Amino acid sequence: MSVSTSSPEKGISVVTVDFPPVNALPVSGWYALADAVRAAGRDRQVRCVVLAAEGRGFNAGVDIKEIQARGSAALVGANRGCFEAFAAVYECEVPVLAAVHGHCLGGGIGLVGNADVIVASDDATFGLPELDRGALGAATHLARLVPQHLMRALYYTSRTATAAELHAHGSVWRVVPRAGLRAAALESAREIAAKDGELLRLAKAAINGIDPVDVRRSYRFEQGFTYEASTVGVADRVRDTFGRQREGTQE
Repeated sequence: MSVSTSSPEKGISVVTVDFPPVNALPVSGWYALADAVRAAGRDRQVRCVVLAAEGRGFNAGVDIKEIQARGSAALVGANRGCFEAFAAVYECEVPVLAAVHGHCLGGGIGLVGNADVIVASDDATFGLPELDRGALGAATHLARLVPQHLMRALYYTSRTATAAELHAHGSVWRVVPRAGLRAAALESAREIAAKDGELLRLAKAAINGIDPVDVRRSYRFEQGFTYEASTVGVADRVRDTFGRQREGTQE
């Protein structure tokens, strides 16, 4: 289990997440990811950071089993770790390109929603199963990927959207076959990295500066409701159903 950084070619840094089997990150994983992205962005030789993952899917969010085992300490740790990782992507000094395959759920939405460019495989799906996991959050980031009312429908139902659907909304730049995802991501990153590095950094700062939503403040506001759900017990009640087949209707 790791977060690793490689430099496949000049001007491009690839940060790869590998937490088998589904890339559900523990608290330490979110902090490691934040550190790796920030370090890559600080490297003056880097002009584009590619965020990728190994395994079955891009990201399955937080490690629910860690929260079940460690309780409130892990919940607070996950909240803070996700906040740092999402912020690291958004604030990275150079453009961040997310290369998404398979599932992109929960915290994965926070990462790609804060990325500058998204390239996805044709099997990629995006969603927030938070209401099925006893948590709330990342609606801030889902709203950057789909229109407002679709965001609400996806959030309330825990349904997912396909890469093709997000491409139609303009949030996914390219959709490619799974086998060609890495090559397509590097090709797109190469096009970005061909620009002047100093001007790219200024462009990133300028675009963030005119963003109509303060993503850090907005997401932190959402996290408060996750903690409230935890303090009143509803989060644990829902979270305890994780991984079990539920029968009948919900109360």
